[in-house]
Amino acid sequence: MEPFVWPELNALPGIVHAVFTRHGGVSRPPYATLNTALSNGDDPNAVSENLRRIASWLGVPVLAAVPQVHGTHVAVVDEELLSAASRPLNNGCPLVLGPPADALVTACRGVGLMIKIADCQAVFLVDPVRRVVANVHCGWRGSVRNILAATVDVMRTRFGTDPADLIAAVSPSLGPCCAEFRHYAIEIPHSLWSFQVRPTYFDFWAISRHQLAACGVRSENIHTAGECTVCRRDKYFSYRGEKTTGRMAAVVALT
Repeated sequence: MEPFVWPELNALPGIVHAVFTRHGGVSRPPYATLNTALSNGDDPNAVSENLRRIASWLGVPVLAAVPQVHGTHVAVVDEELLSAASRPLNNGCPLVLGPPADALVTACRGVGLMIKIADCQAVFLVDPVRRVVANVHCGWRGSVRNILAATVDVMRTRFGTDPADLIAAVSPSLGPCCAEFRHYAIEIPHSLWSFQVRPTYFDFWAISRHQLAACGVRSENIHTAGECTVCRRDKYFSYRGEKTTGRMAAVVALT
C-alpha cells in the first residue's frame, strides 16, 4: 500500500491519516482491489479483508463509518455511538457502522474515521489544540449545501474548537479539469458560479478552500491534494470515469 498522506498532518503528534488508493486489496474487477464499499456488489469477505489491511496499516483497532447520503448531517463518534453501532461484517473486521451521515467528528482515541470516496472529496479537519478530528464526505451536493461549515460548527460548539487552530486537508477527488456540470444553472447556486473555470466546468477544490476560509480556517492551514481521480484512474477509483467501481478509504484518527 502506498496511500496519499500530507506531510503537514504527519508532523502533528498523535495523528494518523491516509487516503488509500485502489491498490493493495483483494477485491476482483470491477472493484479491484482495495474496495471498501459493501453496497456496490463486491464480495463482503473481500471488503472485510480490505478493511483489516487498512486498519492494520494505520495501527487502529476500529474503523468508524456511516451510510453516506449526500446530506449535511454530522455524526459525533463518541462512546455512546460506538456502543450502539452495528458490525456489518465479522471475521475480525474492524468496521463499526453508525447511522446515516456525511461527516464524522470524534475526540476518541484509536478510532479511525472513515469516509468512502470515488470522486467526492474527503476533507480531514484536525484540531491539534483540543485534540479533535473530523472527516467530511464532500461531494458536489455537500459542497453546495456547505457541509464543511456545518462540521466546523459542530467542532466549535461541541468541543470548543477555534477554527483558526484547524488544519484541513482535501483528498484526491474530482478536479476542475473534469468537473463538468451541464445543468449547473439548476444544480449549483448562483453564489458559486464564480468558481466556473470554463463553460460548465467548476473548481470544487477552490470552493472547499473558500468555504473553509469563511469559517475561520487560516488559508495557510488548508492543504489540497491536487490530484484528479477521474484523470488518475490508474491510481484511484472514479465513479464518473468507470460507473461500476470500488470506493477508496480516507481515514483520520487520534492515537
